[in-house]
Amino acid sequence: MSNAPVINGRRRFLTAATAVVGGVGVAGVAVPFIASWNPSARAKAAGAPVEVNVSKLEPGQLIRAKWRGKPVYVVRRTDKTINDLAKHDSQLKDPKSDEPQQPSYATNEYRSISPEFLVALGVCTHLGCAPTYHKGDFEEKVEGVTDGFYCPCHGSKFDMAGRVFQSVPAPLNLVIPEHSFPTEGTLLIGVGQGEA
Repeated sequence: MSNAPVINGRRRFLTAATAVVGGVGVAGVAVPFIASWNPSARAKAAGAPVEVNVSKLEPGQLIRAKWRGKPVYVVRRTDKTINDLAKHDSQLKDPKSDEPQQPSYATNEYRSISPEFLVALGVCTHLGCAPTYHKGDFEEKVEGVTDGFYCPCHGSKFDMAGRVFQSVPAPLNLVIPEHSFPTEGTLLIGVGQGEA
């Protein structure tokens, strides 16, 4: 009878220790199980659509988004840029976008749904470098063209529709991803027009 308090103390200690170890075990199983519900890296790389707010984008301004691990350039073109697009067709490799580097609904002189917005992968079609945006000083690169993209790696040049100029290493125009405007001021990259 004198051992009863000692036995009860040990019993409480063993019960508490077992409960703690059991709790750690449950957490150890639950964490990986719940984490398995998250999309895999492969699924993330496949690319869910990306929503971009373009309502505050000023004419001539570029913003970058990331889709499928690649940069996407979104430029709000000025009226002058839009009007000047056809003036340098003779200097381009593929002025009519005959190569399938864009969705069918963007096979036009603007290579976009809306003439106001250019949506293009910021990846040079030569070796995958990132072209830089030149606003107002592109004429140093191409005579008669004020705005465009220049790839500093090997000198490829693209106009404000993402079309490649002649006599540069890049063989094709910039890729235009699937995109749509579900609401005014909202761009959805990865979902084509009519698919949203």
